[in-house]
Amino acid sequence: LSDVQVIVLTEYPGQAPQVVEDQVTYPLTTAMLAVPYAETVRGYSFFGLSFVYIIFEDGTDIYWARSRVLEYLSYVTDRLPPGVNPSLGPDATGVGWVYQYVLRSDRHNLAELRSIQDWFLRYELTSVDGVSEVASIGGFVKQYQVEVDPNKLLIYDIPLNRIKTAIQRSNNDVGGRVVEMAETEYMVRGLGYIESVEDLENVPLGVDGFGTPVLLHQVARVTTGPELRRGLAEWDGEGEIVGGIIVMRYGENAMEVIRNVEEKLESLKSGLPEGVEIITAYDRSSLIERAIDNLSDKLLVESLIVALVCIIFLIHFRSALVVILTLPISVLAAFLVMSWQGINANIMSLGGIAIAIGTLVDAAIVMIENTHKHMERDRGKKDHWRIVLDATKEVGPSLFYSLLIITLSFAPIFALQAQEGRLFKPLAFTKTYTMAAAALLAITFVPVVTGYLVRGRLLPERRN
Repeated sequence: LSDVQVIVLTEYPGQAPQVVEDQVTYPLTTAMLAVPYAETVRGYSFFGLSFVYIIFEDGTDIYWARSRVLEYLSYVTDRLPPGVNPSLGPDATGVGWVYQYVLRSDRHNLAELRSIQDWFLRYELTSVDGVSEVASIGGFVKQYQVEVDPNKLLIYDIPLNRIKTAIQRSNNDVGGRVVEMAETEYMVRGLGYIESVEDLENVPLGVDGFGTPVLLHQVARVTTGPELRRGLAEWDGEGEIVGGIIVMRYGENAMEVIRNVEEKLESLKSGLPEGVEIITAYDRSSLIERAIDNLSDKLLVESLIVALVCIIFLIHFRSALVVILTLPISVLAAFLVMSWQGINANIMSLGGIAIAIGTLVDAAIVMIENTHKHMERDRGKKDHWRIVLDATKEVGPSLFYSLLIITLSFAPIFALQAQEGRLFKPLAFTKTYTMAAAALLAITFVPVVTGYLVRGRLLPERRN
């Protein structure tokens, strides 16, 4: 139901919302106003973050829209502060949050659970068909923290920017081509990636006045700790937890995506550390199944009531059977067209069938009743099939056009646009398809089946 939208996310660490607004959000929003078929551009500025939402006209292909936004981003990049690089959000909608899980363990802390989520589960789940993004929530993101002592910097006469440069240059592998020895080539590598706190503590910053190297641990305290958090995740009031949110790709089927995610999670459990368990926190498929099951039950009950009423008032089971058969055939015809058109079985599409149930049997009831009248009057005088034909010719055209008018009654709904159209069009489609099938059955299927089933002893109207 969401609009076609593209989100531009930009990080500007440490900056106040007003600075983010002036230097990032405003240049981006003004540039996005020129994107073709963009209806609305909204900008939001937060501490260190900028969000720009570009809402496109209904019916615009989302991937065409994303490519146009990327094209216009290339024009505005030079107007942004150095080091600020905007990126596109996931190719999803505002209702793409379809599944959420949490990690729980009595042997691992929140930082370890977050590392499992970020470096193992997230990448595996991103590869699942239909998944646009796997967002991590809760826990602590592990990082190396360097707490500089300004007094020691003053003693050694080392500026603060030299520490940043030294750490960046020391966290790097370098290549030295190859060395050939005994007809064998050996690659020469300089291994320089930081792998522990000790590696970071021994990063050289320079030399003092006596030529002695000055290392990082002499002017700063190096530790591991959590990254600054702006929120947390809690589980049933028991305390903090780590979790992941599955965001479905635009246009995918939620049930299939959730099924694929659950299968993937089941296969990944064997690779988790001992004591770590995955618990489902939110599963939209249960909501979808309950809604469809509820509506399906109501459809079944409604069909049974219609069939019971027909049997009671016609007092002829085979005549009632003709009426009852039109219900599943009409619904099946609607389902075939829905499948061909790609309309999912949801609350609105099934609701259109529910609305049409009572009307589907109108033509069949009138046709059966008229056939009864003709048989009461002309039985023994005319051939059986001639009686059925005369009864059909008498009311068939009227029944067909009356159902056709009901079929077209929902035509104005197809003129609805945007969210209203996306909400009600599935209902209008299924209602139209079901009634159109009933109109065709009234002049084709019903007369033929009536000729075969409506035979034998029939009660006259005065005795019914």
